[in-house]
Amino acid sequence: PADYKHGTAVSSLIVDAPNLNKHLDDGCGRFKVRHFGVSLHSGFNSFNIIKQIKEIVSQNNDIKVWNLSLGSNDEIKANFISAEAAALDEIQFENDVIFVIAGTNGAISNGQRTKIGSPADSLNSLIVNSVDFEGKPASYSRKGIVLSFFTKPDIAYYGGGNGGFINVCEPLGSARVAGTSYAAPLVARKLAYLIYIMGLKREEAKALLIDSAIGWNTKQSFEEMVLIGNGVIPIKMEEILSTPEDEIKFIVSDVSEKYDSYNYNFPVPISDGKYPYVAKVTMCYFPRCSRNQGVDYTNTELNITFGRLDSNGIRAINDDRQHFDDAPGYIREESARAIFRKWDNTKHIREPFTPRKKAKSILNPSNPQWGMSVKTIERLKKRDGEGIRFGVVVTLKELKGVNRIEEFIHQASLRGWLVNELQVETQVQIYNKLNEEIVFE
Repeated sequence: PADYKHGTAVSSLIVDAPNLNKHLDDGCGRFKVRHFGVSLHSGFNSFNIIKQIKEIVSQNNDIKVWNLSLGSNDEIKANFISAEAAALDEIQFENDVIFVIAGTNGAISNGQRTKIGSPADSLNSLIVNSVDFEGKPASYSRKGIVLSFFTKPDIAYYGGGNGGFINVCEPLGSARVAGTSYAAPLVARKLAYLIYIMGLKREEAKALLIDSAIGWNTKQSFEEMVLIGNGVIPIKMEEILSTPEDEIKFIVSDVSEKYDSYNYNFPVPISDGKYPYVAKVTMCYFPRCSRNQGVDYTNTELNITFGRLDSNGIRAINDDRQHFDDAPGYIREESARAIFRKWDNTKHIREPFTPRKKAKSILNPSNPQWGMSVKTIERLKKRDGEGIRFGVVVTLKELKGVNRIEEFIHQASLRGWLVNELQVETQVQIYNKLNEEIVFE
């Protein structure tokens, strides 16, 4: 009976979290869940788990979002990814699926937190750590970073702890629990809502969730980042899917086929001959990875630049000149990694928003647009990056609080963009209609 306790509790949150925890009602409704027990209460064998997961994913290809609330007690290694995480990264590269993985639990010993355990070092997965109901890291949270570079966990969510509990349903009735195992399914619900009901691709959904955790002026210390990643995502789904009056948020998705995928046609609204906006951008993609490369784990780098057009191309909002023809030759690899997150499969760039910020001038009067460029760089000689899909979430914030969303949509349509607005209620109705069971007389 002990083997069924944990899995049933996790499943109950995916199915009916809002009823069990009124204060965590995300507005996503209820979900169907298929529960596959892969580990016993007494422990598990890594090789068997990898084999089982590969088989299960291949036999259930209608499932896009997979929740994994299990993990090793041992700490991850400093110089290479665990075998389980590498297998999950490979599954996600080859199939259109995403794993949501709990950031593993541990006790603080001698005032030190242990590092996260496998498979929470999986790079393509969304790793979730736990915070208490005040938003502070839970006492049992373990810390990242993976391979001394990659931000893991990706995000944090409410999983009880520090005196607070999550209500779940176990085989013998209700129970009060705490752990990253229970934060992960609450995030998996949001991801499932974005993918199944809102119709987003996994890259867009992951980017949108991570973007929702990062504020305009979020400044985290290293100690905070290793415990909560990019931040704590909002409880309500509508906060993730709606924007304030003074913001324009849009999602761009494409496939990397050539060295440079670009578009110089983003009609950012102009007022008094200037752009009264600051911008932030979040990008996610799922690269092929090579465990035998050690710390050089990701095979493909997608580098994003976004900003105003000048006579030479794009003036990036983060001054990224890595791939310019006239770029200085001294952007070293360590600087490119530290400043521009080179080789990271999740990238976030933003301008700080302060009351003293001034509107930007037009740099190219003959073509007063903004542009985006995504360049593909290979580490190994294979064409690993061909056909990799990327999702980008762009947010523009008006400096004086003016709403110009209609003007933006109108201008974008005139320039040949196919603009689809995310109408939440309509999408929910369509989804419900498609899933109705029809009984013929």
